[in-house]
Parts: sequence; structure tokens; C-alpha cells
Amino acid sequence: MSAEKPILVTKPALPPLEEFMPYLEEIWSNCWLTNNGPMHQKLEKELADYLGVEFLSLFSNGTLALISALQALGIKGEVITTPFSFVATTHSLWWNGIKPVFVDIDPETFNLDPSKIEAAITPETTAIMPVHVYGNPCNTAEIKRIADKHGLKVIYDAAHAFGVHVDGKSILLEGDLSILSFHATKVYSTIEGGAIICHDEQMKHHIDNLKNFGFRGELVVEEPGINAKLNEVQAAYGLLSLKYVDSYIEKRRSIALLYREKLKGIPGLTMLQDFPDVRHVYSYFPVLVDEMDFGITRDALYDTLKGKSIFCRRYFYPLISHFETYSSLPSAAPENLPVATSVAGKVLCLPIYPELSAEDVEKVVNSIKAACQD
Repeated sequence: MSAEKPILVTKPALPPLEEFMPYLEEIWSNCWLTNNGPMHQKLEKELADYLGVEFLSLFSNGTLALISALQALGIKGEVITTPFSFVATTHSLWWNGIKPVFVDIDPETFNLDPSKIEAAITPETTAIMPVHVYGNPCNTAEIKRIADKHGLKVIYDAAHAFGVHVDGKSILLEGDLSILSFHATKVYSTIEGGAIICHDEQMKHHIDNLKNFGFRGELVVEEPGINAKLNEVQAAYGLLSLKYVDSYIEKRRSIALLYREKLKGIPGLTMLQDFPDVRHVYSYFPVLVDEMDFGITRDALYDTLKGKSIFCRRYFYPLISHFETYSSLPSAAPENLPVATSVAGKVLCLPIYPELSAEDVEKVVNSIKAACQD
């Protein structure tokens, strides 16, 4: 008897291979594999046009983009950030010798709670690094008000927010800089990759120098940069993927709507809903599992689904603040982060990706219903 086909939490959306071959043939013809080649230049322009931004710098991955963004703004001292994110957010601070200061999250959005920020500001605070968690926009107006009042920079980790708009305007235009990830599992992918969005040409030149060892021209190194360039093959893949990204987003939207229809009314299971005036891209489909009403814990549901070859993810669990590297920080104490601690213990991201079938969604839903009835 054949093994049951696994339903993965995510799966890369691959464009047609035959459509990729002409791009590769052009790269072979150019004999230009990296270092700001024609594919790279074209992708920067097409991505900026698609996203509704003016200045975009491509990177080899989102983590190096985060690290370089902090360098570009000269951030030092302390940065206020969220414990409810992927570890790369805080790792980028650590690699720059910056002390992360964790602040609790909003119980409705799971984003950094602006009402908690000012109490965490000290004379050493130089910036705020919020995350648009699951692609849900932060309260950017309130964060800007606080940052302006205290003279702080704002760098948004927008790894989940590719293509997200609020009131018809790209969320990437907020803050001093925004950082994207184009990892293979994201809504839009260059296999590995990322970008920094800035707001003027001078800053873009600065960022472009930083990602190329600090070179300005052929003979001058004006600062200690890093090697974070996106190569031509991945840029070509990104150009092809961009042609399909709207269809990928639409398929994700359909899956999210199907989940909402079929999961509604299950006691102890809470779903995040779409926000008004926001163009969502459905990077993830998180649910919260309340043991008292659902009947079993989130971890028990996770194990039950895994036993049926349905692979979900407890995303984000543990909190970044619980990892050994950061747990000794005063701001990492669980009593300082009650909402984040609670959400991390309940959240479960269900499978969502363009190729996920309605039958697969039905299996996930039926397995969840069976688990809470056992």
C-alpha cells in the first residue's frame, strides 16, 4: 500500500520550466553571471514598478538585507522590536552589535503594539524595527508618530508583505527603510533573495555600495561593505515569477476563503480576518487553538495532524525572546510579553500554497474537526 501523500505547510510555486530556458540561454549568451548584470537591472526596475515604489535594491537574501539596512542608517545602541517573528529579525540586530529590546504584541494583529513602545525607549534607543506579521500591516501612523517624537529611525521587516497595499498605497513606502524576503516559500520568490526599499536616490547608491563590499567605482572602497549581490540566474527566475505572482496571490486568496468558510464555528478555533482597505496576499493562514474550548492543546492538534501527513507549523514558536541567545535580556522575560507568550502557545499555521487543492483543504478541515471531537 502506498504511503499517504503529505500535505505540506508550504510549497514553492514554480513557473513553467520551458519558459525559464530562454532566460538561461540569454545568460549563457551574455556570459554575465553576477555583479549587477542585465537580468538584475531589469528585475530591480520591474519589481519597483510592480510594488509601487521608486527605489529598490536587490539582495541575495532577506537576512543580509536586514543587516545591511541597519548599516545603511548607522543604527547603534538599542532597537525596539518584536519577539513574535522569525529569528532573522533579531539576528540582524545582534550581528550589528545592537541590543534588541522586546516589546509585546497587539492581540488583534500580532504586530508590535505601539502602546507599549514609549515605555521601552531609553537614551540608548536609536530605532524601531517592527514586522508586518503574516503580511498584516502594522499601525504605521502611530509608530511614525512615536518615532518622530523621539527622533528614532523605523525599519520595517516586510518579509511577509510583498504586494500588500493599504488604501491603495504600498505598505513598503512606510518607515525609513523596508526589507523584503524572496525566499523559496514566500508569495514571490527568487529562490533565495531579498530587497531593501528606500526613498531617495542617494540612499539607494549607499545601499548598493554596501552590498558590493563598499566599492564606489573600480578603485575606491568607501566603507566596509559585504557581499550580498543577487546573481543573474536568480534574477531571471524572479523576472519569470513576477509574471505569475498575481495568479499565485489569487489562488492563495481562494484557499484562505475556503478555510474561513469551512472552519467557522469550531469552538476554540480563532482565525485572523482580513483588515478593511488592505490588499492582502495571504502569505500564511494562522489559527489560534484555545485548549479550554477546543478540547486539546495546540501541540496535540499539531501532532494529530502530523500523524495524518498534514504538516502545519507553529509559527512563531518559541518566541525569539525564549531562545538562549536572547533569553537573558531583561526585556525577554515572559511576564513582560504576556500577549506574545499566549499567542505563541496557541498559533498554528495551516497549509497554504497555490497548488493546494480543495480536496486537500477539505482533508485538513475534516482532520481538525475530528481532533476536537475525539
